[in-house]
Amino acid sequence: MIVKTEADLEGLKKIGKIVANCLQYMAGKIEPGMSTKELDNLGGKYLELHGAKSGPMAVYNFPGYNCISLNHEVAHGVPSDTKKIQKGDLINIDVSAELGGYFADNGGSFTVPPGKKADEELLKITRLALDTAIKAVKAGELISVIGYNIEKVAKAHGYTVIENLGSHGVGRSLHEEPKFIASYYDKDDRRKLKEGHVITIEPFVSTGARFVDEESDNWTLVSGKNHRTAQFEHTMVVMKDRALIVTIPDPV
Repeated sequence: MIVKTEADLEGLKKIGKIVANCLQYMAGKIEPGMSTKELDNLGGKYLELHGAKSGPMAVYNFPGYNCISLNHEVAHGVPSDTKKIQKGDLINIDVSAELGGYFADNGGSFTVPPGKKADEELLKITRLALDTAIKAVKAGELISVIGYNIEKVAKAHGYTVIENLGSHGVGRSLHEEPKFIASYYDKDDRRKLKEGHVITIEPFVSTGARFVDEESDNWTLVSGKNHRTAQFEHTMVVMKDRALIVTIPDPV
């Protein structure tokens, strides 16, 4: 999507705030012993309360309001009554929703106290990769600068990036052009960011995995059980000289 009017921008800001606040709300409700389905239902009720519709449910008929992934699960984890959250788990929550014809996408990874030191370091570097990539965004810049900066940060700290998951366009649908923005440097990608472009940036940084595989449920994406992967994601509008992030939650 290309933002063309003030109404477009306001619509994106509104749904962006809702998904960001929903993610923050869900993260605050994580408790050992609860199922991922229980956590998902809390998020679903939050979206409904604010008039928003689950993006993956509406667009892809996903069997949950939000994607919730545990430990070696990397993305698209299906909420389940049998998946119980335990102390020390690494959990990823990805919230995307629609309101008034506009979509926003926001994700984050968290440790369930007491978190492992290695997991906390992974989260720190994944956030740094996201922040570094966002700082490089501006109109006219090569799209590949996003992957360049994510990969640079990950490599500098001894991590890998998941190569078959990437960032994407968003706005009027959950996934739009540019449909795949690599988390690694692709020198052959000569596409450029345009002013008004609405995109996500979502690095998947791992302790050694480079690819994910799909589980038998046809949704959940996993790496090897010996690896952990973290993800943080924002939706933003490309401006002349910067990125305008629309998925910033309200202060707690």
